This record gives sequence, structure tokens and C-alpha cells, in this order.
Amino acid sequence: MSQIKVAVAGASGRMGREVVKMVLEDPELRLVAAVARTAGPVDAGMLVGKPDTGVIVASDLAEALSASDADVLVDFTAPKFAMPNTETAIRFGVRPVMGTTGFTPEQIIELDKQCKDRGIGGLIAPNFSIGAILMMKFSAMAAKYFPHVEIIEYHGDQKLDAPSGTSIKTAEWISEARQELRQGNPNEEEVIEGARGGYYNGFRIHSVRLPGVFAQQEVVFGAFGQTLKIRHDSYDRAGYMPGVNTAIKKVMSTTGMVYGFEHFLD
Repeated sequence: MSQIKVAVAGASGRMGREVVKMVLEDPELRLVAAVARTAGPVDAGMLVGKPDTGVIVASDLAEALSASDADVLVDFTAPKFAMPNTETAIRFGVRPVMGTTGFTPEQIIELDKQCKDRGIGGLIAPNFSIGAILMMKFSAMAAKYFPHVEIIEYHGDQKLDAPSGTSIKTAEWISEARQELRQGNPNEEEVIEGARGGYYNGFRIHSVRLPGVFAQQEVVFGAFGQTLKIRHDSYDRAGYMPGVNTAIKKVMSTTGMVYGFEHFLD
């Protein structure tokens, strides 16, 4: 089997560097492009403390994809680049694997159409952690029996979007398993605006942003005389790489835009 040719956008970022390292260490994958807006024209190997790869970090995604003949683009950039980067990849016939969040449902529908028109697959994944996927799955199961629920998600203070893509995906799964239920006292009044968190389908999502925090999420269910808490904690970005690796390989046999890494798990 020939190697899968991989391009990485956001290659100089913390997640991007992990992806570059993972690709270089997998004999089934070949790094053919690395894109970072401010890293400068350096060899991609230098970003991760490895020998030179012959791949020079570029600043323009379209130019990098045009020159590299990549099969897959892995993108960990920023929400404002999510849609344009995905469309750029599809335009070049490159399969996008998007770890960047910030897509609207309408954008996902449009990207699905674009992928199908090109006959390629793509993935938008709020979370590549298998543990996080299980947390979401267990939460959806619990929601059938515990309809009163709130989500608390914790990230570092430099995260750009709130709530997180993982919490929104969790909320979507929960909403599929329960009817909309407005929780709390009907006469409740927020003394401080936003104190009750973001509203979603009758329940609340709370976003905590603090230095020293990596990525955690807790789903709290309440019932008479008891509570159930389902929690997932990530401590290292390397924990996401088995999922990214699986996504790169499975997207090669997919058509259309897939939303959620869970669809790539057997």
C-alpha cells in the first residue's frame, strides 16, 4: 500500500506539532506539506525536534496544497480559518480532517455537498479523543433516564471559542436522547448576566477558562436524591493522536463530510 500524503495546517501550534510528529513516525504516512502563518521558512522537522524532512513550512495553504499533491489535510488552526481552509482543501481535491471548531450546521451541509461533488471525504471532529467520545456516548445513554443535566467544560484561558466544540457535540447527543426540558425554577432570575451559562435545548453549558487548565468536561445529571457525573480529563495533546491517525486513514475511503469522529470508530 502506498503512503498517504499528509499536509498539516497550523503546523507550528501545539496540536499541529503533535500531528507533524505523529505523521513522521508512522511509516504508512508521509508528510508532504506544513503550513504556519508565522513560523517562517524552516524545515518541518525542526518544529518537533526531528531531522530535516525536506518539507519547508509555508505560509499560504493554497500554494502548499497546489505544490504538494497531498491526499489529506489535517487542520488545527483557529475558528476564523475553519471554513476557508476546508473549502480550499476541497477545491484542490484534498480530504480535510478538521480539528478546528467553529462550523455552523449550515456550513457543514454546504461542505458535505462540496465533498460529494468532488467525490472525496472529509471529517469535522470536535474531539479526537476516544475517551471523550465515550464520555459523550455515556452521557447520551444517561439522558434517557436523567433528563435534568448541565455541562461544565474547562479549558485554558487562551481558547478562542466558548462553549467548546466537544460540549456542543455532547449537547447534541443528549438532545437526541431526551425531549427539550426547561430546567430550574420558572421564576429564576440571573442577578449577574450569564451566571446560569449558555442555554441549549432546555439545559445549560458552562465554560471555564483558566491558565493551568488543559481540557476537561463534566456532565452532571440530577434526580431526586441522587446525582450522576460523567467526566473526561485530557492531560496531554499526544492523547488525541491515535484518533487523528485513524481519521487520516479512514477518510481515504469516505465520501462526503462526516461530522464527529465517532463515525470513524468500529
